[in-house]
Amino acid sequence: MPDTLMPDSAVDIHTDVDGSLVVRPHGAMDDHYAVHFRQVLVHAIRKVRPLRLILDLSDVSDVDPINLGTLAALCDLADDHHVIVFMDNSSPAIAGELVTAGVPPQRIRSSA
Repeated sequence: MPDTLMPDSAVDIHTDVDGSLVVRPHGAMDDHYAVHFRQVLVHAIRKVRPLRLILDLSDVSDVDPINLGTLAALCDLADDHHVIVFMDNSSPAIAGELVTAGVPPQRIRSSA
């Protein structure tokens, strides 16, 4: 799936050697991300349908409420389409916000 869905190269997308689709956003995920980021994620789940979708949040400094809701909803959408979603390498603060927003804690993996 090409990166062209996201302007400004705000996200990198690649397929890992194990077939997982890895989505790596950069910087603060604010309202500039919302529409395009949601489109990328929904396209990945509904059309690409990888066995696993991994969001590498190691380069994300902040996530606004709109994008937190998108990530929480992504888990339900992925379950409906039998895609496993993990959110990797987030800061402890962002991990806490994700759980508060409704992301199941077992979906959040740290780098340690």
